[in-house]
Amino acid sequence: MKDVLTTGEVARLCGVAPRTVSKWFDSGKLRGFKIPGSRDRRIPRESLIRFMKAHGIPLRGLDGAVTRVLILTGDYESADALRVALESGFDYRVQVSTGVFEAGLLARQTRPHVILLDTHLPGIRAQEMRAALQADPDLVATRVIAVEEAPTDERIRQRLTEGFDGCLAKPFNLAATVRVIEEATDIVA
Repeated sequence: MKDVLTTGEVARLCGVAPRTVSKWFDSGKLRGFKIPGSRDRRIPRESLIRFMKAHGIPLRGLDGAVTRVLILTGDYESADALRVALESGFDYRVQVSTGVFEAGLLARQTRPHVILLDTHLPGIRAQEMRAALQADPDLVATRVIAVEEAPTDERIRQRLTEGFDGCLAKPFNLAATVRVIEEATDIVA
């Protein structure tokens, strides 16, 4: 399945006319972007999935309609509990890794939409790992959320400046985690 769809492709998936999709887009209900120098609209798959779920439109024809999350942390027990909650309550596909090498292999295999990266994991340099992900053409679209113990406003600003797409506090809070994942995967027009 393509990561970005045309209005005609979205119309076929939703069972509506292409003009209806254009109206959804123009009114801001369906997020995406316009091709520069053109009136053509493009809709990211994740944005379409979110829209379809919110409006009760069946996800037929959408392969990979599940948000993929990779959690990299040294605390396997709490991460695994979060994995169970995200998979059962929110239909995410979640993998947990406690090592950088294993996480790299999993990221290349599954191409997660979001990585929750424990910045205090021994042997990890958070900034370097974020830069490596941005440099990898297969993972450049992956959103990376810094996981910090009791992050201050200053620390959050620093992580955002470093290129992270958000920041979460440990221990994990399910509602906050889902909110940060949804915000990170939401493409703004």
